[in-house]
Amino acid sequence: MKLALFDLDNTLLAGDSDFEWAQFLIEQNVLDREVYEARNQRFYDQYRAGTLDINEFLDFQLKPLARHPRATLDAWHREFMARKILPIIRNSARALVERHRADLRAVITATNSFVTAPIAREFGIEHLIATEPEQRAGEFTGKVTDIPCFREGKVKRLESWLAHTGRSLASFEESWFYSDSLNDLPLLGRVSHPVAVDPDETLREYAEHHGWPVITLS
Repeated sequence: MKLALFDLDNTLLAGDSDFEWAQFLIEQNVLDREVYEARNQRFYDQYRAGTLDINEFLDFQLKPLARHPRATLDAWHREFMARKILPIIRNSARALVERHRADLRAVITATNSFVTAPIAREFGIEHLIATEPEQRAGEFTGKVTDIPCFREGKVKRLESWLAHTGRSLASFEESWFYSDSLNDLPLLGRVSHPVAVDPDETLREYAEHHGWPVITLS
């Protein structure tokens, strides 16, 4: 069996779903533009630079989920998918996912599973490994459960997921991970086929130095 792992934001998507979700809530007047827009941009810039404090960011990103009933959030998410996500899904990304149809496929992303689960389903990808927001009685608390699926945490979350299925990375004859970000270097270094997709400058230099494929989906 072969394993295919896909980062989501700026890899399969021509944009960042975390950033776009916050922007969507601002446009819906759910979040105050003056307070949240600058912070949203600041966190996004820190992520791109590899300096993001993941716990500070998750506090910012998950608290709004706790302020509204799940049914309301789900309705907003359906509109979010139509307005913000479907327009940034490229045919080339769908084709890449399709090329791995015979493999075990998973999206592995730092973005929380509420935002990303419908996006993974849109791609037809069977499994999702994501940062998990805490829930009580079906409603979000604004906190996170388990290790955030970020940097070294992605490796730990992947290993935990595979262990629950009775596998490890060594179980696979070949493994791929597609990502755009320097933040994913810990996991890219663990698979047999690391692939840089429209990478940031740091990842591009690292990939070229180590002879990793560099591809574009744009």
